[in-house]
Amino acid sequence: MFLSVFELFKIGIGPSSSHTVGPMVAARMFLRGANAPGAARVSVSLHGSLAFTGKGHGTDRACVLGLAGKMPDSIEPDEVEAVVAEVARDRKVTLPNGQ
Repeated sequence: MFLSVFELFKIGIGPSSSHTVGPMVAARMFLRGANAPGAARVSVSLHGSLAFTGKGHGTDRACVLGLAGKMPDSIEPDEVEAVVAEVARDRKVTLPNGQ
């Protein structure tokens, strides 16, 4: 059986990609499935090791990036801080339906 290095390793932001890739993808999947007319707030709850080490391992930022529509394998590392700052400043994310 042949395995590519890309099947073994996933691209993601750090410092701990195990605490950023999954949460970022999950947040984006939630965003893509969200169709909540009149929704005013999104709340993220982390559990297990994500809750215990989330901020130190970048999980909080990964969730924000996912809710901003970003993916771990396509976001430019240089744009991470700007996206997180924009969401924090504007205090909003845009749903796929434009809401």
